[in-house]
Formats: sequence, C-alpha cells, structure tokens
Amino acid sequence: MSAAGPGATRCLVADDQAMVREGFAAVLAAQPDLQVVGQAADGAEAVARTRQLSPDIVLMDVRMPVMNGLQATREILYGAAEQQRPRVLMLTTFDLDDYVYEALRAGASGFLLKDATAAELVHAVRVIAGGEALLAPSVTRRLIADFARLPRQDQPPAPELGVLTRRETEVLRLIARGLSNTEISSALVIAEQTTKTYVGRILAKLDLRDRAQAVVAAYETGLVTPGSR
Repeated sequence: MSAAGPGATRCLVADDQAMVREGFAAVLAAQPDLQVVGQAADGAEAVARTRQLSPDIVLMDVRMPVMNGLQATREILYGAAEQQRPRVLMLTTFDLDDYVYEALRAGASGFLLKDATAAELVHAVRVIAGGEALLAPSVTRRLIADFARLPRQDQPPAPELGVLTRRETEVLRLIARGLSNTEISSALVIAEQTTKTYVGRILAKLDLRDRAQAVVAAYETGLVTPGSR
C-alpha cells in the first residue's frame, strides 16, 4: 500500500511473481500522484480485489494461475458498471505477443513489457490514467500480423463507420496500421493537434474507449485488411 495526495491515481498490481509484483508496487508507491491500493497473486484474486478496492488502474499479468489475465480482465471490465470500470494495463513479454489481440478485445487499454524501466512504468500508468491507450507501433504491427493469420474475410466496412467523415476514415486507417499521431500528421500534412482532434472525434463517434479499441474496430469492420495499403 502507499500514501499519496488527494486525487492520486489508485493502482492495483496483479502478478504471480512476488518480486515483479512488489517491485512494480514499490516504483508506483514512490510517486506522489500514484497510490498502490492492493496487490494480487492470480487472476481470481485480481477480480476480487478490484471489486473490493475500486482502483483506477489494474496492472495485469497475462499468465497467472487460477485465472489468467485475459479472463480476469473480461471479468473486471464486463462485470461492472461503466463508471466503475478501471483501465487495464497488461504486463507482457515479447514471447507473449500472441495474446495482444485477445487482450484488446477483452478491453485492455495498453501493454507494458515486464522488463520496462521504472520511468517507463510510471509513464505507462499516467498515460492510461489520462484516458489514452498505450499501444506502441511495434505492438500494433504485431497485431496486424496476428490478423493476417486469421481466415480472410473480404467484407465491406460495417455500416456504423458511415458516421465518420472521409478524413476521419483516413486517420482511422492509419491508426490501424500502427502509425503514431506524429506519423499520421506527416502522412496527411496536417498539424499534430489536428490529428489529435480527429482521433478524439473517431473515438466519440464509434463509442470507443481508446486508440487500442480503434485498431480492433478498423479490422473487425473490414475497413482495413492485413496486407492492404
């Protein structure tokens, strides 16, 4: 547990490796704007502790006993009212990238490698707490590769994408291909703040929580297909 100032982001750390769990908790507890309200050693405990403690952010390991991180994430995000749902930051390693797509579908807002530095950990939690997704281009590109292994479904974009303007549709395609806001701005020759505005409108119109869900939506609706340009 940690003591922090009023308004601090409340964090729960779930990992079956005690050294990893306690190390992450110690780093977070040292920040004045972050508060560690609890820890969990498996997925089932993570679900129970989340319901008991109502954290803002759950750092969730993918592979844990009793209940894995993916199932725990589903239980947490779909078993609570919208206003009570925390954001989930998945803890993963390069060899667990196959879990990326399922974790996004489960509602995770981002990914953090378990060998991340203390600064990267703190940054990741603050990004997620701020309502953004932490989805690095490298992770997005691996997600695209995962889609490429799925059975090809040549279907037109779903009707709900009709609410987007032509420019918003362009931006969504580029998000789905793993481009950052800076890269999108360069590709479309627009200001980065303008890109951020477009991203915000896309999320609002499609009722998506964050950029991570936008990537999934672009592929699942058929707007973008693996290998397309």
